[in-house]
Amino acid sequence: MAAHRKPKQRLYTGPAARTAATLALTGAATAAALPGSAAHAEPRRTPAQVKSEVDRLYHQAEIATERYNGAKEKAAAAEHALDALRDEAARRTERLNASRQELGSFAAAQYRTSGLGPSVQLALSSDPDQYLERASYLDRVADRQSVALDRVRQQVARIATLRAQAKGQLADLTARRTELRKSKAAITTRLTEARRLLDRLTPAERTSYENTDQGSAARASRSLPRGSVQAPSGRAAAAVAFAYGALGKPYVWGATGPSSFDCSGLTQAAWRSAGVSLPRTTYTQINAGRRVSRSELAPGDLVFFFSGISHVGLYIGNGQMIHAPRPGAPVRVAPIDQMPFAGATRVA
Repeated sequence: MAAHRKPKQRLYTGPAARTAATLALTGAATAAALPGSAAHAEPRRTPAQVKSEVDRLYHQAEIATERYNGAKEKAAAAEHALDALRDEAARRTERLNASRQELGSFAAAQYRTSGLGPSVQLALSSDPDQYLERASYLDRVADRQSVALDRVRQQVARIATLRAQAKGQLADLTARRTELRKSKAAITTRLTEARRLLDRLTPAERTSYENTDQGSAARASRSLPRGSVQAPSGRAAAAVAFAYGALGKPYVWGATGPSSFDCSGLTQAAWRSAGVSLPRTTYTQINAGRRVSRSELAPGDLVFFFSGISHVGLYIGNGQMIHAPRPGAPVRVAPIDQMPFAGATRVA
């Protein structure tokens, strides 16, 4: 029986125990350092790295914002066109129903008079003149019936065309709304990631980041007394005056005022105050007037930045503009060489 007993586990003592403990600790440390481990910590970025990444995310969010603005404008136009098509189809359907009733009355009249042939009616008539008068009336009725029938056919065809157009417009509207949702998701994702990075900075580093471009903006504002450069027209002067009145108002993506703006929303509102209607987006505003070179810039001109024309400001003279920079940065004066210059347009 003793030969079949399970041997007892041998406990390590002395040097063997110390060796086993060392191996166990080494294995635990190795596991903790593996990628995906709970103990794996993301390396801390320097403030300069955070600023670079946050600026990149804000730029991407602004690109998505302009796409959102464009999709929103097109969705509104598609919805308006769809409503107009539906209204016209409803009106034509009412007219079609009236024409059908008219055809019904013709059919009823024919039913009442078609029991006897014309020759029999003439033979039975005691008054040939009365018969001829009735025959002439029936001919006129037939002509009117033919016209009414053609009208019904035209109305049915037009309503079918309207319904096909409305179907196409509905598909376009659905596509625009899908584009809106995608652009909104892209904006939200990038802004959330930017806030996450900024939250990792110390209070002093966060303050330093927020004040990075405020110093140059403050110097630009002081170096350019209001009204020191003459606008080329009364409308341009009115647009510039509006932009000055918007200083300090917050940046909110998709906003066109009066209490907050994004970049193209500010320039659109400024020129709207001067009686000029601008398109909604940066990449359409650049084609809203006459292109001018950097050396020709005058107050009221629209100045655009980045290769994708994703940012716009309102030029106010002496190399300065008023613009809505980004989330967390209110409408302010800034030098136009603060960003990569892409072109300029004179609206009026």
